[in-house]
Amino acid sequence: MIEITHITETAVLVGLITFRQDEARVHETLDELEFLFETAGGTAVKRFIQKLEKPDTRTFVGSGKLEEIKAFITVENVGTVVFDDELSPSQLRNIEKELQCKVLDRTTLILDIFARRARTATARTQVELAQYQYLLPRLSRMWTHLEKQRGGIGMRGPGEKEIETDRRIIRDKIALLKEKLKDIDKQKITQRSGRERLVRVALIGYTNVGKSTLMNLLSKSDVFAENKLFATLDTTVRKVVIDNLPFLLTDTVGFIRKLPHGLVESFKSTLDEVREADLLLHVVDISHPGFEDQIEVVNQTLSEIKAGDKPVMMVFNKVDAYTFVEKDETDLSPATRENVTLEELKRTWIAKVNSPAQFISATKKLHLEEFRNALYRTVHDIHIVRYPYNKLLY
Repeated sequence: MIEITHITETAVLVGLITFRQDEARVHETLDELEFLFETAGGTAVKRFIQKLEKPDTRTFVGSGKLEEIKAFITVENVGTVVFDDELSPSQLRNIEKELQCKVLDRTTLILDIFARRARTATARTQVELAQYQYLLPRLSRMWTHLEKQRGGIGMRGPGEKEIETDRRIIRDKIALLKEKLKDIDKQKITQRSGRERLVRVALIGYTNVGKSTLMNLLSKSDVFAENKLFATLDTTVRKVVIDNLPFLLTDTVGFIRKLPHGLVESFKSTLDEVREADLLLHVVDISHPGFEDQIEVVNQTLSEIKAGDKPVMMVFNKVDAYTFVEKDETDLSPATRENVTLEELKRTWIAKVNSPAQFISATKKLHLEEFRNALYRTVHDIHIVRYPYNKLLY
């Protein structure tokens, strides 16, 4: 009998308070970074936060803070340090040299989770391309032991260093993956053109807001849903019928702060489902304290992929988990976000958005009938304009 013990990887998290993000925002993004690391299978044991005007070009944090981190990981035997921003290749080299441990940044962590979650050939190809594009400028820190010219009998080649050979191999691999994704794009276009003349609705939103759960409710399907970040990477399309009205519903990959640009580029064929949708259902976790920031992140990403002009229906999910602190009558200080009731928040957001805002709980199945009715009316209006001679409604 051989007993196998699984050792959970531990890490410390590092963030910066700068003129661009205050302390509250840093704690919020570090909460998200911790959730990302837990999703990847590890445990965060401590956070280090430093206030700087801008990141140090050499080591991201100051030398004193780096010494403090080194002392802690040495005493506590922590093997990984995770930074909340993308590190440059030189910063990675310098920090690893100082700390003598594994150093990750937010981008590496997201790419690792995407690689774990990818199930289909399309998703694996997209993630692999993003990983190689991220890896290419960082090869120097990985192959320093191979920097000498190759020599010996039978080893005299065209004079390339080992690192140059690896760079050329990776460039060839990137070119091959891009060609493969072009073929995938053609297949996706053919699939979309072959669909019936139906209105297309896409679920969008920040990661882990309940898009897949809502997809399962509407389509009566069994799409994978889990309380972890990026549970869904592969685009899923289902036909949904409300009363006499059929339409296509698409579940898409969730967005997140500081989403690596390479991922946005490599997931082009997946995000085309968003670009070509007739209606976007923007799902929001209303119980999250920073849900308004998450809405802004999604809107920015939509602008990046040139889908910011699409009709949008706001769907505020997880109303059952919404909490507020009732303000004491004797407290004369201004009310804060935590003092706002759900009813007050509803009135605020209904006034803010042009389209009808829906407030539901997908897990508790609250207010689903009102949501279905609003969705029916919206899709019906789009259908009779886009397909006026389609007899499906009559």
